[in-house]
Amino acid sequence: MSAPVTFIAEAGVNHNGSLDRALEMIDVAADAGADVIKFQTFSADAIATKAAPKAAYQKRETGEAQSQYEMLKALELGEAEHRALLARCAARGIEFLSTPFDLESLKLLAEGLQLKRLKVGSGELTNAPLLLALAGTGRDVILSTGMGTLEEVRAALGVLAFGYVRGANAPGVESFAAAFESAEGQAALKRHVTLLHCTSAYPTPDEDINLAAIGTLKEAFGLPAGFSDHSTGIDLPIASVAAGASMIEKHFTLDRVLPGPDHKASLEPDELAALVKAVRRVSAALGDGVKAPRPSEEANIPIGRKSLVAARAIVAGEVFTEENLTVKRPGTGLSPVRYWSLLGQPAPRAFAADDLIEM
Repeated sequence: MSAPVTFIAEAGVNHNGSLDRALEMIDVAADAGADVIKFQTFSADAIATKAAPKAAYQKRETGEAQSQYEMLKALELGEAEHRALLARCAARGIEFLSTPFDLESLKLLAEGLQLKRLKVGSGELTNAPLLLALAGTGRDVILSTGMGTLEEVRAALGVLAFGYVRGANAPGVESFAAAFESAEGQAALKRHVTLLHCTSAYPTPDEDINLAAIGTLKEAFGLPAGFSDHSTGIDLPIASVAAGASMIEKHFTLDRVLPGPDHKASLEPDELAALVKAVRRVSAALGDGVKAPRPSEEANIPIGRKSLVAARAIVAGEVFTEENLTVKRPGTGLSPVRYWSLLGQPAPRAFAADDLIEM
C-alpha cells in the first residue's frame, strides 16, 4: 500500500500575534485530523529592514500605511508562547512544526524546543547560511521550493548535503556541489529531506499550480515530494495526492474576515476538516499499484465473468463447433479464452443445453 499522506495544517501568522488564537488553532487542526500544525518563527529585526516593501497581496490585505517590518513585528511569538504552543500540541497529539526565518529562531526551535524536524519556507531556498546551519542541527527538513528553478533546488540540496555530511572542506559553491554528488551526501538527503512543490502567489491562479512538478521533483532528486498549496478551495490539494504528493501543506484560519496578510487565502475550520478527510480517502484509494483482483471484488469474479457452455445439447464424441459452443455466466467453468482450442475437439461426454463445458 502507498504510505499515508502527511497533512500539515499551516497556521502561519494567522494567529495575528495572539497566543490564545494560536492555541485555538491547534485545537482546530487536531480536531480536523491533521498530522502537523505549522507556525512561523522569526524576529522582525533579523529578517526585514525598516524600509523593506510589502508584497502586493500584503498591501492589499493590510494596507500600505504599515511597513513590512511593522507588520512582522506585530506577528511575532516569543519563546514563552512557543513553549505554550508546543505543550498544547503534545496534549492534543499533533506535531508542532515551525519555519525559522533567521539563525536565532532556528536555535530556538532546534535547541530550545528540540523539534525533530523543521520547515524551510520558499523564500529561504537560496538562503545558504540558514540552510547550512539547519542541516548542522541534524534535523529532518521539509524544503518548500516556491519561486525556485530545478537548479536552485539542486543547489539548496547541495548546501543541506554538505551540512549533514560535515566534511573537512570549507563551505562554498564547489563544496556544496561535491556534497550533493557524493554517495554520503545523497544518503543523508534521502534520510532527512522532503521537498514541497509550491507556487508563491497568494492566491495562486489555477494555471500556475503546476501539479506535474511534484513528479518532476521526485524524478530529479529521488526524494519524497509533496505540495504546499496557496490556491483557493480544497480540490487542488486533493488532486495533488493523485499526482504523487506524499505531504500536503495548506493555510487555515479561524475566520477569513480577520485582518492580516494570509487570512483570505486560507481555509476556515470546516473546510480544513473536509480537506483532511478527502486527502485521507484519496490516499487510501491509491493502493499499491498492483493490478490484481482486490478483496472486495473477488466474490464477484464467478458472477461477473462467463464460461464456455453448451449452446444446445451435445452428444458424447460430437465435435465442438461454433454452433454448439457459446459463452454465458457464471464464470465457474472453462474460460472463454479456451474457445478456439476446443473447436474441432470431440466432446468427452454428453452436455445438455447451458451445461458448463468440462474437459
